[in-house]
Amino acid sequence: MALGKILLFLGMLTALVGAILLWAPVLLGWFGHLPGDIRIERDNGGLYFPITSMLIVSIVLSILVNLFFRR
Repeated sequence: MALGKILLFLGMLTALVGAILLWAPVLLGWFGHLPGDIRIERDNGGLYFPITSMLIVSIVLSILVNLFFRR
């Protein structure tokens, strides 16, 4: 039963983020363009390392998991 609730929550969260990206992309337009995100562009391709953005995602997810699953 707990797995079903987790999957339902993740589905609702995914739908919410998708709606925000679809109807209000300017709210998250800064994400991926932070100082510390490395972007290398050449004529034949490019490389992108979102180091700072992924640190923020990791911190936020750690806080949320600790808040929801703390015993």
